[in-house]
Amino acid sequence: MSTPIAKSTPTFANYINGEWVESSQTFEKRNPADTDELVASFSTGSAQEVASAANAAAAAFPAWSSLNAPARGNILFKAADLLERRFESIAAEMTREEGKTLPESKGEVRRSINIFRYFAGEGSRLPGMLVPSERDRVHMFAIRKPIGVIGLITPWNFPSAIPAWKLAPALICGNTVVLKPASAAPLSSWRIVEALHEAGIPRGVVNFVAGPGGELGNALVQAKPLKALSFTGSCQIGNHLHDQASKRRLRIQLEMGGKNPTIVLADADFKSAVEHVVNGAFFSTGQKCTATSRAIVEDGIYDKFLEALVDRTRKLKVGNGMEPGVDIGPLVDQAQMDTVLRYIEIGRKEAGAPKIGGRRLTEGGLAKGYFVEPTVFADVTESMTIAQEEIFGPVLAVMRAKNFEDALRIANNIPFGLSASIQTTNLSHVFDYVYQMEAGLLTVNLPSAGVEYQLPFGGTKESSFGPKEQGPAALEFYSDYKTVYLKY
Repeated sequence: MSTPIAKSTPTFANYINGEWVESSQTFEKRNPADTDELVASFSTGSAQEVASAANAAAAAFPAWSSLNAPARGNILFKAADLLERRFESIAAEMTREEGKTLPESKGEVRRSINIFRYFAGEGSRLPGMLVPSERDRVHMFAIRKPIGVIGLITPWNFPSAIPAWKLAPALICGNTVVLKPASAAPLSSWRIVEALHEAGIPRGVVNFVAGPGGELGNALVQAKPLKALSFTGSCQIGNHLHDQASKRRLRIQLEMGGKNPTIVLADADFKSAVEHVVNGAFFSTGQKCTATSRAIVEDGIYDKFLEALVDRTRKLKVGNGMEPGVDIGPLVDQAQMDTVLRYIEIGRKEAGAPKIGGRRLTEGGLAKGYFVEPTVFADVTESMTIAQEEIFGPVLAVMRAKNFEDALRIANNIPFGLSASIQTTNLSHVFDYVYQMEAGLLTVNLPSAGVEYQLPFGGTKESSFGPKEQGPAALEFYSDYKTVYLKY
């Protein structure tokens, strides 16, 4: 198997059937904090290469699925060890390609390593079912079986963790995969594929094709060997893929948008509530599907909370994520910055001038990056665009609620249902929120963003479709059951 040749500004090849495949066309990835810096170039994949990758995955499936699951797990363990050895360099690359701060990148790489080790361990305990029969001398059980060739389409905002939490369970269940990463940040997932390659993954089991999302996404969902597709991204693209997959009766899993609320009640630990809202709204530059984009504050503390929130936001340092002390990095690219600035202008028309922020930052070292101030709009009402549509940037809409019941109603009055948070010391309100909040991920006295890999992840309503990701639940999408009735 060939290995890519390192260059001063390297071009990273696609990975098909155990070989690094270069193409005549490439695309660039520049540092969103300083667009003068070329991070890397990537081979531009084609629809034909996607088809070749899917065929390679289909050819590799019989042998990989027949390999015992603990042996598959050993390869995942080895890949995790390789990622561990390159921890610092991979984290730095993530900051340079995606823009998040270096501490955030380190946290994500650590999470990816942990995900691989978690699912590697699942290889020794893949659970089935054993139940008693009503009939005499009949032994009944069900065992898991893999699905086949799985397509994975991953986003740029968690360019390592999301590929990891799709790849690892898919592989441990015995499937083969074709991974199509987001063009805005493909290097982090390329490093995972590189680690799997060096760990000895058999030819064709994992394939990687980077390039334009529309062309390659359509090619992947139409690839004849494909049996299932897992996608994380926008509602628009997810709904399109669902339509295409449904025509072929493919198994599909979609994680899409959010417009996540944090409810702040008058009895909350005030200082912690401020910190949690700021964390959820602005860390990772608000580019999380679980980010807080609506703070719904009880009327009795609304003015005091808004003042404290603005003061805390003012202390956030915006800059290059590689620099120490920086809290907020740039947006990922020009298009995302333009989208955020457009929503800020909509917010000005709907709610008036923001209480803080609202500008693109171009002073000094920020001039060559996609930096936008953390922005807070006050007195936002339910019908406003900035209270209904996902912005995916450092923009927070603060809304007033009469009481807990009104806050919960406002929180649920949205098409999305991914994550939500409540800040309160009232145990009855906590349980009412747990049972009545229409979201798949709930936090209490924590930010709305920040999940671990041991439990199911996914939303409700328009945010998600299909089985949950992460934790033991991830096995449900990537495997099926074979049921056996045995008379003895």
